[in-house]
Amino acid sequence: MKTVTSADGTLIAFERSGSGPPLVLVHGTTADHTRWNPLRSVFEEHFTVYAIDRRGRGESSDAAEYAPEREFEDVATVVDSIDESVVLLGHSFGAICSLEAALRADNLRRLILYEPPLPVSDHDPDTEDVLDEMTALVDDGENEQALVLFFREVVGSSSTELDAYRSSPDWPARVDAVHTVIREERARKGYEFDAARFAGLTTPTLLLSGDESAPFLKDATDVLKDALPNSHIAIFAGHGHAAMNTAPELFIDEVLAFIPESS
Repeated sequence: MKTVTSADGTLIAFERSGSGPPLVLVHGTTADHTRWNPLRSVFEEHFTVYAIDRRGRGESSDAAEYAPEREFEDVATVVDSIDESVVLLGHSFGAICSLEAALRADNLRRLILYEPPLPVSDHDPDTEDVLDEMTALVDDGENEQALVLFFREVVGSSSTELDAYRSSPDWPARVDAVHTVIREERARKGYEFDAARFAGLTTPTLLLSGDESAPFLKDATDVLKDALPNSHIAIFAGHGHAAMNTAPELFIDEVLAFIPESS
């Protein structure tokens, strides 16, 4: 793993592999850089892949105080540390970080966002009771139960998606990092999306969404489509918030189709 130093001095780790134009991958809540492993071998045939560990995960360090703005700076720091212009791909909370990083980075060519869970929908769940229950479970050492609760009650994962998560090699790492889920969900709920801030973001943007995802995720994607002047949506029919796990070939096809061969 290589590292860069973010604005507040936190070391942000990433794994670099493959060859070609740079593709930066930003995982969501519960994950680390290994969540992209099912896709990496194909991406590496087309891109130099930079798979980030967000702060507090994997090989990245952390700070005593948590603020989501530091996460936005982390992603922008990685993007701007690369010598070529970058395609940035973020999933879930990592997509919020990537969206905000796009306003801070100078080295961005294209942007791919898979269901950033912006708190803009009437369907957005009230998660405070769930977070309190998760905190109690973590305090009792029941990390896996806390993580399953998050996927079922907050993300709205189907049984198929949850089975795919649990069978993935990165599941133990997700269980170990469940304490970071609680802070990130509270940060998500406190995030204030202002469409006007993104009116000048003309970076070509692909918005990915599953037609079986929770309604609040689909609503957030629609709001973002209206806010970003150079964006379009691709729908994963029959899939939800984790098509990387449930339909990896379909996910890869959408990403590759969005990025010109000559770039």
